[in-house]
Formats: sequence, structure tokens, C-alpha cells
Amino acid sequence: MLMCLIALPMCGKDASFPVTVASNLNGEKLTFPGGLKGDFNLLIVAFRREQQSDIDTWLKLLPSIASEHPKLAYYEVPVIDRLNPMVRWFIDNGMRRGIPDKAQRARTVTFYLDKTAFKTALGIASEDRIQLLLIDRAGKVLWRVEGPFTEESKVSLLRALPGA
Repeated sequence: MLMCLIALPMCGKDASFPVTVASNLNGEKLTFPGGLKGDFNLLIVAFRREQQSDIDTWLKLLPSIASEHPKLAYYEVPVIDRLNPMVRWFIDNGMRRGIPDKAQRARTVTFYLDKTAFKTALGIASEDRIQLLLIDRAGKVLWRVEGPFTEESKVSLLRALPGA
């Protein structure tokens, strides 16, 4: 079931998450989308540090949803322009120190890439709000919404989850 809560250019049946290799805050490399843990993966994509409060509204809810949907995994994906390795190390270590929970660090994967190309591939028009994307193993975008958690977005997500 394809569900689009916002009007984005790529919010059609052919929207697909670009193949990306990145490391989580535990230093483990992951390949998006095929190498992710779940059969279905919810990605919380953020572009600015000050969006963390919006991310946190979702992170409070997702453990209970994931426990009810064992094929679902979720990831926090900060997206930053390409930087040299020393600056990336500094940023990643700062984030790592701020997240003491090893499981949460495993779910936090920083993308250092061409943000414009990334946003274009996913039809993201602005960096002003977080983006949530439910993707399958092939990277097909099954559902998307932007912004902090709302009851409406929760209901929409639950309806979009396969087997719901």
C-alpha cells in the first residue's frame, strides 16, 4: 500500500531509496537499502541538528511499534554534505558521546554525501523538516511523511505497514 501524506515529486509508485553505504555510530558499515535489518525499514531523515527534537517525538513511539511488527526496523539518518575524513570523525565522535545506548548508536547512520542529489532522488523539496520514509528491502518507498510525530501520522504509518 503506497501512502503519501505530503505532495512530493517522487511520491509515486516508482520512488526508490538510492543505494548508499555508510557507517553507524558503532562503526559498522551498512548498505542502504538491501543491507538493512528489517524487511521494512523506517528511516528518519534529518538535515539539521535542531531537528533532533522532532526526531525524538518519533523515537519515543517506534520501539513499541517495532515490537508489534517484527519485520520492521528503524534508523535515524542525519544527512550532511560530503566532508573530509577528519571532520566526519569529529562529528561522529560527538554524536557517539551524546548517545550512550549502543542499540541507538547502531540505528544512527550518518550520510556524508551530495545532499542535493540525495534530495532530488527522493523528491525532498526542503531541508526544513525531517522526512520519514518506509522502504522495503529493494528501496521502494512505501510511505512517507514529514515533521514531528502526530496521531494522524501514526495511524497512517500503521496502515502502511505490510500485514497491518
